Amino acid sequence: MRLQLSNWALDNQRPSKFGPSSRWSNHDMDPVVPEERTWRTWDFIAYWISDATNAAVWQLASSMLAVGLSWRQALPAIAVGNTIIAMVMVLNGTIGARLHVAFPVLNRSSFGFWLSYFSVVSRVVLSMFWFGVQTFTGSECVYQMLKAIWPSTARIPNHLPESANITTVGIMCYFVYWALQFPLMFVSPQNIRHFFTVKGIVVPIAWLSILIWSFVKVPAKTSLDPLHTNLSGSKLSWAWLSALNSALGIYATLAVNIPDFTRYAKNERAQFVQIIVIPVAFTLIGFAGIAVTSAGAVLYGEVLWDPLRLIDKWDNRAAAFFASFSFILATIGTNISANSLSAANDMTVLFPRYINIRRGQVICALIGGWVLCPWEILVSAPGFLSFMSGYTVFLGPFAGIMVVDYWLVHKGKVDVPAMYDPYGRYRYWNGINWRAAVALLVSITPTLPGLINNINSKIDVGNASFLFNVSWLYGFFCAGSVFLILSKAFPARETFLDKAILGDDDTRSASAEEVSNTSVDEKDKHNGSVSSLNGISSE
Repeated sequence: MRLQLSNWALDNQRPSKFGPSSRWSNHDMDPVVPEERTWRTWDFIAYWISDATNAAVWQLASSMLAVGLSWRQALPAIAVGNTIIAMVMVLNGTIGARLHVAFPVLNRSSFGFWLSYFSVVSRVVLSMFWFGVQTFTGSECVYQMLKAIWPSTARIPNHLPESANITTVGIMCYFVYWALQFPLMFVSPQNIRHFFTVKGIVVPIAWLSILIWSFVKVPAKTSLDPLHTNLSGSKLSWAWLSALNSALGIYATLAVNIPDFTRYAKNERAQFVQIIVIPVAFTLIGFAGIAVTSAGAVLYGEVLWDPLRLIDKWDNRAAAFFASFSFILATIGTNISANSLSAANDMTVLFPRYINIRRGQVICALIGGWVLCPWEILVSAPGFLSFMSGYTVFLGPFAGIMVVDYWLVHKGKVDVPAMYDPYGRYRYWNGINWRAAVALLVSITPTLPGLINNINSKIDVGNASFLFNVSWLYGFFCAGSVFLILSKAFPARETFLDKAILGDDDTRSASAEEVSNTSVDEKDKHNGSVSSLNGISSE
């Protein structure tokens, strides 16, 4: 029996009400209808407490001490970095909460219908890659949990060759973790908030217990200062700025695609709480990481930045089990929010006829989890890992252009239905907003030498590496400024409106008629291309 692609097409019982055809959109990419706007203020609080409690944030402050900062210098870097990210998160989040549109669709109004696919495709790859890496990290948590229950787990013989770059027990734990998180791929974004609530309660309690343990186990007057080397002058300044950039980079991706979540907000005020909860939660977790790492240095005579290595030292198997379980829960929540859902939203825009959010998450779990073989990348491809870690050179400019375009250039007056039309007002020049393209080029190019040095430290790029250390801040403000100047000097007049055209029935037909009148000649040149939202107008 021949496999036909049409057999995989989505059920037309829930077609898009905005896209001219299933080629351009589906129900999951339409603006969220009122009954599906379920996220309240508490859900955003739980979401960010959930995301703050993950191993990467735990290790961030500790790793800052490793490069020479004191804990008094590291914590302000985390606080300032996350305050900046929180501001951008709220600015871009308000767009999603106001328009109820996902990032891949919203992106078209800033970059043009076709140029927007650059950020979408790159984010799919990025999300799948980090999904695999996070899954591998989660498998190490599973190993510690199983070893706490059955110590013989550590003695399971290895039957895999050395070239596999993973052991028998390693692949077993990897499969267990992957299987634990896989059912959550089928939970809708409207309902996944309940998982974040559970994680946002359980994990902080577990980690607070670990912090209390560290205070109880070590002498009361133990200093945190011995964990760092003394820096001064310009070296200290650049080290602090690099730490600030690291704090910005952890959730730089979500600063861009936060509309994927805020689109489900009951109202735009519900997500304002992010500006408080993000810096507070992340700074507290950073402090916990430093304190517990310091306790480990006193108790075990070595600096254990990885919390799983610390847990491995414990004699109390019950404590090791629950601590490992908390890290499993923490990693799963982060993997869903930052990776699988992001990849799914992007794939839904790329292939709307065949992929919705649920299918997209499953594809991400299969490709990111197994096809990419993350254990191979972590062991044998450090250069590729460094490149993916340095991807913030692109994320800062993306975020800057989005903020400037909506708030300063168009002042919130955008046309939501036109975002679904490849020949509408956001087509710009052949689907490319050249102003955004120039802004990206100007802001990204100077940071590339530093990225190259980050991939291969043997390549000397001189002082250019310093700019890479502040790549997110530089990219955000440089791209935003260039985009604003070009948009004011060479305005795209067809995109300016007297008032916003949203996704309700009162404004959809007006937008469709206006766009149709301006682009019908161009559309007729494309055989098989769809007309301008006439199906919507006929409603």
